[in-house]
Amino acid sequence: MSNICILDYGSGNTKSVYNLFESISKNVIISNNISDIENSTHIVLPGVGAFGKSMEKIKESLPMKCLFKAVFENKKPFLGICVGMQILASIGHEFQINSGLGWFDGEIIKLNNDTLPLPHVGWNSVSKLKESRLLDGIENDSDFYFVHSYVFKPVNKNFIIATTIYNEDFCSVIECNNIYGVQFHPEKSHIAGKKLIENFTCP
Repeated sequence: MSNICILDYGSGNTKSVYNLFESISKNVIISNNISDIENSTHIVLPGVGAFGKSMEKIKESLPMKCLFKAVFENKKPFLGICVGMQILASIGHEFQINSGLGWFDGEIIKLNNDTLPLPHVGWNSVSKLKESRLLDGIENDSDFYFVHSYVFKPVNKNFIIATTIYNEDFCSVIECNNIYGVQFHPEKSHIAGKKLIENFTCP
């Protein structure tokens, strides 16, 4: 049975993420407590806002040693959503240079939008580059809901599971072992978003 811990650092969309997970599993909590993280089977980091401010809040709010142990030693599945995905990078360039968690070697840079408006808001298709448990049973080029102006550029392109086009082709799903990240918002993506969360929470 899955015990899902959604981490809360004041990102603003925690409740909507919780509501989606609760529609799938009754064993869902919003908590930063060490005991809840240790007792969880799956960990989720939502995110809305700027990279630097999010990192400040994460450092202030989350027990980082416990989280690192849960993800890297105990290999618990971890999902970063939107900014929760971006802070997994080494460096972010939003407003100024800020260090990220460094779980993936890479950087967060401004989306090359050309004449298209920023932020990139709304539905857009996600194209699979390789098979992933996260996207199992989801039709290729399914639409998900995006709200962002910056994108993840990982050094190792093998970690990119799917991409999306908004003037440029950018990474929209990333994966390495038990760590997953999505640039879009599953909690706003209806059927496809719910299926993705079901895939993440399955044993």
